[in-house]
Amino acid sequence: MGEEGDDAQYDLIVESTGLDHEQVDSLKKGFEGFDKEGGGTITQTTMQMILKSMGVKVDKDEMDGYAAEVDEEAAGKFTFEQFCQIAAKFMVEDDVEQMKEELKEAFRIYDKEGQGFITTDVLKEILREIDATLTEDDLDNIIEEVDDDASGTLDFDEFQAMMMG
Repeated sequence: MGEEGDDAQYDLIVESTGLDHEQVDSLKKGFEGFDKEGGGTITQTTMQMILKSMGVKVDKDEMDGYAAEVDEEAAGKFTFEQFCQIAAKFMVEDDVEQMKEELKEAFRIYDKEGQGFITTDVLKEILREIDATLTEDDLDNIIEEVDDDASGTLDFDEFQAMMMG
């Protein structure tokens, strides 16, 4: 398959899985490295080995479940697209978990007294740091949107919902 075909295939995979092009490229290299005969498929065990070699945490029970979802004929062989679908379950979730951890840490930094909330004034400071072009009106609109109960404070869940979109 030529470069053009790979790009189109990558775009479809990126769109359907949430992986980025770089991740798909790494998965492709791992896949091709283990698909020695060039048959276009690998086994579940091989998938686990590739993911682990990339530093991705793979839970065997979760792998079994995801593999069963995409291997409808129960053939035990997986195409590159199927491999990417399964890999995304582990790789994209890791990104989300990592983002949540980073947000918890950021929230703790701004929740100086450890009260479990930050004020909307503190939130305005954070937003100004992120985007200096925001006007006072912009900030008020954002706060109105995220401070669901109009309490003048945001708990971690409200903060996380805002930051993760």
